[in-house]
Parts: sequence; structure tokens; C-alpha cells
Amino acid sequence: MKKIAFLFPGQGSQSVGMGKDLYDNYEAAKNVFDTADTVLGKSVTKICFEGPEEDLKLTVNTQPSIVTMSIAAMEALRSQVNVVPDYTAGHSLGEYCAMFAAGVMSLETTLKAIQKRADLMGQTKGGSMAAVLNASEEQLKAGLEEGSKVGYVDVANYNSPAQVVITGADDAVKAASDYLLANGVRRVVPLAVSGAFHSKFMEDAGKEFASFVSDLELNDASIPVITNVDAEASSNSEDFREKMPKQIYSSVHWTQTIQKMVEEGVDTFIEIGPGKVLAGLNKKIAPEAAVYNVFDKASLDATIEALKESMSLV
Repeated sequence: MKKIAFLFPGQGSQSVGMGKDLYDNYEAAKNVFDTADTVLGKSVTKICFEGPEEDLKLTVNTQPSIVTMSIAAMEALRSQVNVVPDYTAGHSLGEYCAMFAAGVMSLETTLKAIQKRADLMGQTKGGSMAAVLNASEEQLKAGLEEGSKVGYVDVANYNSPAQVVITGADDAVKAASDYLLANGVRRVVPLAVSGAFHSKFMEDAGKEFASFVSDLELNDASIPVITNVDAEASSNSEDFREKMPKQIYSSVHWTQTIQKMVEEGVDTFIEIGPGKVLAGLNKKIAPEAAVYNVFDKASLDATIEALKESMSLV
């Protein structure tokens, strides 16, 4: 029996126009967008469909927009086929979609939580991030040690065996980047971000978010969620309450998350939300696994056909 996991993308996957096709074709998707507009008191729909890109790229808009679009895509899928995942996971902000999919939070609570998270992260300034491509563990370790002589630098995201993102103080990230490039690493790409996400720079935001999360209504998960902070399965509502603030300033263990699910027998992944970033990472982490995408009507139809063929779904 095949095991399925739903995956949800994070910041950077957004594009103007995302979700419009789903909104126009599926009542279930339209309902999610309309709910987001009402709950958040701003037109997430307009930001997603029309932009402009400068508005969509602002953290305070990006995070609720991606979450809204991803959940809309999932509800469109669910409205067309009876598919229940064995696990869910999301990259950084995508973890909120994973928790929603597992019944941890209602749609309204999910939207309010991600907007608060976005507000806090958007207010935190300073620091930078860079993607390091095809570095060995030894090279990465040496680069971080070199950067640490100047200031604080750490790993933000373990995205795949071929891609790690570093984060921290500007001069420390630059020193680490320069060292890596001078010592055999061919590509280090500075990222256009408003701050050093998933770093100590975000600890104050995490503490404030912990206060907010303490009052949220959370349920135990009906499906195990593999969480970013430790790449372990969580089901208990209090575990999520503890991990949600930590996730803001901790490394995203994405490579380990996919590896964990493969170890648990997952052989089919469905990336739900804008773009195909996670599908690309999956090819590096678990090349033998099947990966499908749901981001518009055409991709949704293709995924349903593939699932019906391979799993006899109705």
C-alpha cells in the first residue's frame, strides 16, 4: 500500500496570479480565499491575483498569501478526490498549512496565526541570508567557523543535500560566503530577504509569538506532522504550541524531514501550493519517490489522474 505525504512550500514560492485559476474553477478554493479576506481584513485575493509584486514580496503579505493559496489548492484537491495523507509537512511557513491539513487549527486560527507570525518577522530588521550550493559538510563547517570569527552565523535551512541556507549578521554571512567561494564552493547566492530568518535575530519575535500562541485553540493532529525544528512526528497539541515559536528562530530541517518520511515508508509526495520548489528539492533528497504538484487546475487534474492510476482512488 502506497503512503502519501502532503508538502507545503514556504516563502519565495509566491508569484503574482497564484491561485486565480483555482478560485475561478473550484468553489472550495474560492471559499478559502474569501474567508482569508474577511478574517485578515485585507484583500489577500487581490494581492495574490494582481500584486503588484512589490506588495506580494513584503513578508506581512507573502506569508498569509502563500498559506491562503496553498490551503485553497488543498481544498480544491480534496473536493475532487478522496485522498488522505499519511503525513504532512511544510517548509517554514508551510508548516501552518501542514498543521491545518492535520486538523491542528481551524482555517480562521491558521490565518490569524500566520499573520501574527508575518507581522513579527517583518518587523525584525538586520542580518542577511545566503544559499550555499553543493558544499560538502566539511566545507560548510569550515565556512561557518570562519564567519563566526566575525560575528553570528548559522544554518537557516537544510533544504537538500545540495543546498543549505546560512543566516546571521551581515558581515559574518559575507565572511562565511567569501571563505566558501575561495575554498572550492562554486556558488553562494545572497538572498533578497528583509532579515535573518531562522536565526537568533528572530528570538524576540519568537518570544512574542509564544505569548500569542499560548491562547490559541489547538487540537491534537489527526495525521502526524513532521515538524521543521526536529524532523520528528508531532501529534500532541501542546507540542505544536511549544514548537511554533521555536520554529521562527531555529533551523528548518527539511532534508531530514523528507528522509524521515521515506524511512516511514512514504513513496508518494504531493506538493500543494505555488511553484515547484519542494518537488525540485525532493529530487535531490529522495529521487526514487513519486512527486506531484497542485498549483492550478491543470496540475490538479494531472495529479488526480496519476493518483487514480497508481492508487485506485475515487
